[in-house]
Amino acid sequence: MAVSSTSSAGIIPSGSVTTGSIDVSSIVSQLMTVESQPVTQLQNQQSGFQSQVSALNTVQSAVSSFQAAVQGLTSLNQYQSYSASSSNAAVSATATSGAIPGNYSIAVSQLAQAQSLVATGQTSATTAIGTGATTTLNFTFGTISGGTLTSGTYTGATFTPSGSGTKSVTINSSNDSLQGIAAAINAAGIGVNATVVNDGSSTPYRLVLTGPSGVSNSMQIGVTGDATLSSLLSQNPAGTQNLNQTSVAQNAQLTVNGLAVSQSSNTVTNAVQGVTLNLSGTTTSVANVSVAQNTSAATSAVNNLVSAYNALNTAIQGVASYNSSTNTAGPLFGDPMVNNIQNQIRSILNTPISGTTSVYATLSEIGVTFQSDGSMAVNSSQLNTALATSPGDIASLFSTVGKATDSLVSYANSSASTQAGTYAVNVTQVATQGQLTGSAAPGLTITSGTNDALNLTVNGTQVALTIPAGTYASAGSLAAQVQSSINGNSTLSAAGISVAVTVNASGALNIQANNYGSSSSVAVTGGNGSAGLLGSTPVQANGLNVVGTINGTSATGSGQLLTSTAGNSSGLSLTINGGATGSRGTVSFSQGYAVSLNNLATSLLDPISGPIAAEVTGLNSTISNIGSQITSWQARLTSIQQSLTSQYTALNVMLGTMSQTSSYLSTQLAQLR
Repeated sequence: MAVSSTSSAGIIPSGSVTTGSIDVSSIVSQLMTVESQPVTQLQNQQSGFQSQVSALNTVQSAVSSFQAAVQGLTSLNQYQSYSASSSNAAVSATATSGAIPGNYSIAVSQLAQAQSLVATGQTSATTAIGTGATTTLNFTFGTISGGTLTSGTYTGATFTPSGSGTKSVTINSSNDSLQGIAAAINAAGIGVNATVVNDGSSTPYRLVLTGPSGVSNSMQIGVTGDATLSSLLSQNPAGTQNLNQTSVAQNAQLTVNGLAVSQSSNTVTNAVQGVTLNLSGTTTSVANVSVAQNTSAATSAVNNLVSAYNALNTAIQGVASYNSSTNTAGPLFGDPMVNNIQNQIRSILNTPISGTTSVYATLSEIGVTFQSDGSMAVNSSQLNTALATSPGDIASLFSTVGKATDSLVSYANSSASTQAGTYAVNVTQVATQGQLTGSAAPGLTITSGTNDALNLTVNGTQVALTIPAGTYASAGSLAAQVQSSINGNSTLSAAGISVAVTVNASGALNIQANNYGSSSSVAVTGGNGSAGLLGSTPVQANGLNVVGTINGTSATGSGQLLTSTAGNSSGLSLTINGGATGSRGTVSFSQGYAVSLNNLATSLLDPISGPIAAEVTGLNSTISNIGSQITSWQARLTSIQQSLTSQYTALNVMLGTMSQTSSYLSTQLAQLR
């Protein structure tokens, strides 16, 4: 028995042989702790890999935030921002990226005004007018000239359509009251505002129509359908006038640096390049409008880039650095992929911009430098000096910039394959517009049903037109009406097609599509008025695409757009806005830091081929494999635990039996004494 007790030392508690009982659970637990050490090691490994995945997610989120920040810096317009100020409250001004810095003297002698027409008063605003028959109101905008105006009515005047097309409004039994007519006109969105006014008379309700401002926006209203509505609303400044004019259409009259300017609106957009003048009154003293480059946008761009980089740098250092004071390393410490992200970004930011004509090619030239701790900082004084010296050149450091030496050549677009550089441009054919030229001067008298129909195909779209009957004062006024009829056609306008109709040197009409290239064409296909308007043998000339080369290699032309298809300039698209054939100078193309950083971030964040996604996928696979190993080990440990429990339970029973036998023998020996 003593031997048995000794053999159990270290496993069976002292005195267990005497008591006949051992703590099986405690013994098995201690043994299982030893057996479980491989599982613990695997779990620690799995936890470490999970920490790396979590850290990579942090890096991914930081790169995504970084990309969002730099994407906001790629727009060229924000670096070409201008501000405008005025010395006179009657003239306010705003400037766009196309403005030219300078000072402009503005004097306003007349504001633009819209024509207003008032109909005869009615006793009710809601009672139906006429029979309810379907009636069409045809609004044509144009210029009233000549004659005299007395008490709101013209005598001896002429009306010349502006060429913007005829706008139609349908009236029927559902809307033939004054209120219904006003609502129908407003809903049509034709540029005419209709209201019903109560003037307090015995027939107080009067329809008031106000057109767009400008001398060429006087209204001619043709009415077909109900006779009562026709007698109420028909308005021809050169003929029958059933409405009374209470406000004449007129242009704003102003001078810009002494040059007379006439505009149809009090919002003047094309008198000063890139500047919108808002006129609110006439001036008794000259308004001095000053235009200067707004450097705040460029300043914000620089600081935003630095802030975005520093935020990314802080996030990466938080998971990939070693803390010497605590002797702890981040979960991605020493990770080559993460280190490479930082190296790639720093490499971009430290590399001069190539292909630029800007005086600035590096961030350090405008006061942006790396610090000893890896962050970036802005020297505000140096940045302000750079902005004061060449504010327009800051854009090249951040955005995609294409600068042409020819004023009629402009950068349009580029592709991922376009390389920075300076490329020669040569044009062998400029783009043209499709046109149809009459072979004879047009007849000026148009008779309904006789010579008023004209069938055309414009850019492949067929339309049948009706020219309003009448005797036109000149070929020019007829050309304006033909243009108005074409451009007012709903089929063409829905397709975005428009034309310009002019009179050439021979007195014939010329119809020209407003788009360029091989898709641009105008053809006459019939109509009883075609010969009278265009002669018996009009000449059709289809549009041509621009043809040329960029960087000495082939380029494709589409309208006025010339796109390189080979070499370093591949994907570079330029707009050739007319000009001569032959050499057209050069275009310098560059991509700033924001563009390059955005492209890098896109590749880093690619969910399939990106390095972050690849590393996360690999770690997740490892975590899964370790999980399988842990599961296998846990099944084995369960079996071991069951076996050990069974063995020590049996031992406990045996020790109990031995204890009973010992007691029995002791009792018998005592009796023998």
